[in-house]
Order: sequence, then structure tokens, then C-alpha cells
Amino acid sequence: MQARDAFGTVLTAMVTPFTPDGSSIDFDAAAQLANDLVDLGNDGLVINGTTGESATTADEEKVKLIKVVVAAVGDRARVVAGAGNNDTLHSVELAKQAANAGAHGLLIVTPYYNKPPQAGVLAHFHAVADATELPVMVYDIPGRAGIAIETETLIRLSEHPRILANKDAKADPFAASQVMSRCDLAYYSGDDGLTLPLLALGAVGVVSVTGHLVADRHRKVIEAVADNDLATARAITETLVPVTEGVMTRMQGAIATKAALEMLGRAGGGALRLPLVPATAEQRTKLREELIAGGINL
Repeated sequence: MQARDAFGTVLTAMVTPFTPDGSSIDFDAAAQLANDLVDLGNDGLVINGTTGESATTADEEKVKLIKVVVAAVGDRARVVAGAGNNDTLHSVELAKQAANAGAHGLLIVTPYYNKPPQAGVLAHFHAVADATELPVMVYDIPGRAGIAIETETLIRLSEHPRILANKDAKADPFAASQVMSRCDLAYYSGDDGLTLPLLALGAVGVVSVTGHLVADRHRKVIEAVADNDLATARAITETLVPVTEGVMTRMQGAIATKAALEMLGRAGGGALRLPLVPATAEQRTKLREELIAGGINL
């Protein structure tokens, strides 16, 4: 299976809507948000990821969220479930639960906080990939995990029949180029600010937070690069700079995204779970200015 078929090309890392007091997931809002995102141009959704506040949702909530989103959009988009954490046995169980709930693929983050050696990183990903028949996208994000997946480890991971892709948030385009030149592991930009450079090097798509707002433009950038029209890709990317600044550089992504969705009157805004807190009035004012500068009608 090709990565594009397994995961899609434009994926948004979806926020998890909560009821006003944050005590429960608002599943109706989640279904509506999922439909809105597919209508906007996403052909894949990542749920139960970092932006989905997976650190503070229970396993049972994760399973139900997968079922709800698959029921809402599973015939129109690939539903990729985050199932990774820093406990390999727990990650394996989450992967099995995601498969049973109907997910189309898995996103597995580098084990964080533990700082395992690369042999442990390799064994962790292999254990999760061996647990189900679902295709796997690994998630290389040293800023959160505390360690990077090294080039040789990524190349060895590509040899596993179900490890098809890497969500790259390493901010090292040359390292990405090294891996892509030596194996067929598909790359997805996991850093909204580096999508165009990674696409130019051979990435096949994007897993984005700003895709909640501008997935249609992400798709146009991907299509322009595929058509060798760098001028168009660059021009569209320039319009995205204020949006990326507002959502990805001023505050945590879930906080900014939920504030933006509230401003737009769309499903998905509202409460967060501690330790995340809502955007301040000052942050909202700045975010509004940047979204407007990025061509979003508020």
C-alpha cells in the first residue's frame, strides 16, 4: 500500500471538542468538526494526537472518538488514530483498540520523557506495528519527545512492511533529504512552517494544525509542487505565513485552534483540559489580527 492511499495527503491533526466544563468529549461537535474539515479539503484526519489533547483523554474516550469520526467521515477520508505514548505495552494496547474501533491507520509518536536509546526506539515502533494490520506513520518530534529518531533508525523502520511514513517535525530538512534518498519511507510535513521546503525535497503531504482553517490552501500548495510550479506554491505559502504565526508561534496549537474556531463560530472551539488553558484576551486579539492578515474572514 502506498502512503497516499493509506493516509491521504492533506491531514489535519484535529482538536477534541469538550463539553463546556471539560468533563466529557462533545461527540456531536467532533462529528461536525470532522465533516467541516473534510469539506475544507482534508482527505485524512489525525485524531487522539497532541492537538487532540490525547494526554488528558481516557482510553475509553479515545475509542469512542474513533468510532464517531469514522462513522462521520470514514467513507470520505482516512481516519488516523494517535496511539503512541512512552509505554510500549500501553501503545500496543491503544493500537489494538484503534484497529477494533475502525481506524484506517496509526500515528505513533517517539517514546517521550524516557529518552530510550535508538535500539529501544526501533523496538518500540516494531512492537506497535506488529500489533495490528494497520499502516503506521511514525512521528519524529524531538522538541516534545526529548530525542530524535536518527537517520539510520528511520531507514531501518522503513523496512517494516506496515511502517509507511514519517510525520516530520524535526526541523531538519537535510536529515529528511538523507532519509528520502536512501529508502521509500514517505514524508509528511509535521511543521506548518516547513511544509513547502519538505514538499520540494519529496514529501508527499502534510499533517497540519492550521489545516483546521486553511486545508484548501495546503492542498493547492501540494498540487503546485506536484506540477513543478514553484512560483504558485511559494505565492500560496506566503499567504499562509500570518496564519502559521498566529496558530503555531504565539501559544500551544490546541489553544490557538480552539480560539480560532470560536471566532469563526465553528464546531470544535471551547473548553480545554488542564494543564492547557484558554487563550487570554490579549492572545485572542493578536490571533484575530494574524488570521485576518492571512485572508481568513472573521
